[in-house]
Amino acid sequence: MTATEMTPVDPTLRFQTPEPLPVNAADATATHTGGRSALAIAIASAAAFGSSGTCAKALLDAGWSPAAAVTARIALAALVLAIPTVLALRGRWHLLRSRVLPIAIYGLTGVAGCQLAYFNAVNHLSVGVALMLEYLSPVLLVLGVWAWKRRRPATLTLVGTTTCVVGLVLVLDVFGGAHLSAVGIAWGLGAAVCSAGYFVLAGRSDDEFPPLALAGVGMAVGAVLLGVLGALGILPMHATTRDTIFAGHHTSFLVPLVALAVIATAFAYATGVMSARRLGTTVASFVALAEVLFSVVFAWLLLGQLPLPVQLAGGVLIVGGVVLVRLGELRGASRHTAR
Repeated sequence: MTATEMTPVDPTLRFQTPEPLPVNAADATATHTGGRSALAIAIASAAAFGSSGTCAKALLDAGWSPAAAVTARIALAALVLAIPTVLALRGRWHLLRSRVLPIAIYGLTGVAGCQLAYFNAVNHLSVGVALMLEYLSPVLLVLGVWAWKRRRPATLTLVGTTTCVVGLVLVLDVFGGAHLSAVGIAWGLGAAVCSAGYFVLAGRSDDEFPPLALAGVGMAVGAVLLGVLGALGILPMHATTRDTIFAGHHTSFLVPLVALAVIATAFAYATGVMSARRLGTTVASFVALAEVLFSVVFAWLLLGQLPLPVQLAGGVLIVGGVVLVRLGELRGASRHTAR
């Protein structure tokens, strides 16, 4: 992800981003072109992602292994996005050939790697701690830009970062019986790194390559990787076709599986890429924190798990932190433009 002015850039790594690290370039552009519609798309993506836990729980309770649920989720989502991907490319397959490496990295990290690391973290940690570690990715992005460009983020951005982290701690209630494991923490941080990579690659400015194509092809890459690991016996694959309980009702396993693949994966990833390109990497990653809030809401509506007052307070902090980050990015971009 480095670039120089004198040496030609390898076209396989080029997503048409002139900056050495594409985070702030997209963020600066987003301040003028993002708009309310991009924010609405990002929130819709977070809501879709937030439904995944409830859908997956129905499959896991029916006897599915985590690896099998993740693989089926990604594979079906790849099939759902196959036709839209072909239509989006409209025969311009040369765009795909010139971007093989970054698309492969997106599929391996942002799709397969992120979910695989998270499920392994859950095997060693409580769900709350694992989620908090994964959602450190926005903080990693802010710190990464700071270290890479030697430029301190806006004060509002730093305050918003801190506010979001505190809000996550409250929403996830990580101090209510959480246990820690060095192996689990390592997997959780790995999920955070993969999540940060997802937002970096999804947010790179590339007017030629359609967002739907990136989501669809990336999904196919992730499905193939997990399928190979399962075939080799590295990942345990256990699935069942017996009925399960979903939203309080006995139903076919296909209901939560289709919802998981279509809504929580295909729609979520496609809209996530769209919003990341328009909002910019940093802002999109913070808006995605709303997924935790939506997870709480879906658990309340479908599983009867009522949110605690402390979780509601944490939700307010997350929303406030997102607003502060957005204001910080807008102010920083205005100063940069003025210069």
